[in-house]
Amino acid sequence: MTDKGYRVYGYRWVVLAVFMFINLTIQVLWICYAPITLPAANFYHVSDAQIGFLSEIWFIVFIPLSFPVSWAIDTYGFHRAVGLGAILMAIFGILRGFSGSYALVLWSTVGLGLAQPFLLNAWTKVPALWFGLEERATAVGLVTLSSLLGVAVGEAVPPILLQGGMSIQTQQLIFGLIAAFSSVLFLILAREKPATPPNPPGQETRALMLDGLKRAITVRDFWFLLFVTFVGLGIFNGVTTWVEDMISPRGFTPTDAGTFGALMVVGGVIGAVVLPSFSDKQQKRQRYLLLGFLLAIPGLLGVTYATNYWLLMISGFWLGFFLVGIGPIAYQYAAEITQPTPEGTSNGVMQLFGQISVIYVYIMVALKSPDGAFTTSLLLGGGLIIVSILLIIQMKDPIFSKN
Repeated sequence: MTDKGYRVYGYRWVVLAVFMFINLTIQVLWICYAPITLPAANFYHVSDAQIGFLSEIWFIVFIPLSFPVSWAIDTYGFHRAVGLGAILMAIFGILRGFSGSYALVLWSTVGLGLAQPFLLNAWTKVPALWFGLEERATAVGLVTLSSLLGVAVGEAVPPILLQGGMSIQTQQLIFGLIAAFSSVLFLILAREKPATPPNPPGQETRALMLDGLKRAITVRDFWFLLFVTFVGLGIFNGVTTWVEDMISPRGFTPTDAGTFGALMVVGGVIGAVVLPSFSDKQQKRQRYLLLGFLLAIPGLLGVTYATNYWLLMISGFWLGFFLVGIGPIAYQYAAEITQPTPEGTSNGVMQLFGQISVIYVYIMVALKSPDGAFTTSLLLGGGLIIVSILLIIQMKDPIFSKN
C-alpha cells in the first residue's frame, strides 16, 4: 500500500517474524518447569512450591521494571531496548542450562525475568511503527500467537523429553541455546522503523511518556480494560502455572497436564489469529472483548469440574480460544483509546496489570482445599469474569471506528 508521504513496506514481516521468535523463546523459558514440577523438585532436591516459584518470580521482577522499560522503549527506540532484553535472555538462558543447583537456576531465572519486560512491553510498538492501522490488531495478534506457541512448547515438550531420557539440565541448555539463536536473529534483522511511516499524517503523532501516561489514566475505559486484563491473564497464568497440581487430584497424569496446557495455548493461538482479524475488518473492539469473556465461562466451568479426559481437553482449548484469543484486541484497544499516549507506555501499563495478576496465582494456592482441589479459586475466577463482562458492556469503541 502506498500514498504520498507514507508507505507500508514488505520488510515489516521480517521485523515482525524475528520479534515473534524472541517472544516465543522467552515464554518457553518461563513455563518449562510447570509441567514437570514433581520431577524437577526431585532433581534439584527442593519442594514443589520452590519449583512453582521459578515461574512466579517472573511476575515479581516484571512489576518494578514495567514503567522504566516502557520509558526506555519510547525514548531510545524499540530496537535498542528490545535488543538489550534479547541479549539478557541469551546470556541467562544459556547460564541456566549449565546450572546444576537450584540456587543457580533461581538466580538465572531472575536474570531472565529482567529480560522479559523489554520484549513484552513492545508488543504494540512494532505494529505501530511498521503496520497500517487496518493491520495492527492482526499484527499484535501474531505476536501474541508466538508468545502462546512458546507457552505451548514449554508445556508440552519437557514431559516428552523427560520420558525420552533427557535430563532436566540438558533440556534447559537446549532451550537456552535456541533462545540465544533467536536473539541473534533479532539483533541482525530487526530495524527500528521504515524509511517512511505506514500511516497518513497525524496517526503517527505521540506524546512524551509522562504526558501520555497522564492522558491514559484519565480515560475511564482504560481503567476498565486494566481490570479486564488482570482477570484474563490472572486466570491464564494461574491455570498454566498450577496445571499439574490442579488436575492431578482428579486422576490425571503429568503427561495429561502437559497436553491440557498445550491445548489451552493452541486454542489461544487460533483465537489470537481469528478474532483480531474480524476485529480489524470491522474496526470494532468492544464487541469482541465482550464475546470472548462471555464464551470463556463454559470453558472455565469445564476446567473446574471435568473428570472425563476429552471434556477436560476440550474445555481447555475452548477457554484458551476465547479468553486468550481476545488479548491482542485488548492491547490494540488500549493503544487506540489512550492516544496520543506512546504505544510502549499503554502496552507497558497493560503488561504491568497482567503481571500483577500473580496475586491470583497465589490466591489459587491459598484457596486450595485439603484434598488438593482448586475448585474454590476457579469459581472465584468465574465471578471475576462476570464482573469484567459488566465493565466491558460500558466500554466504547475508539472514535475512528467506521462501522
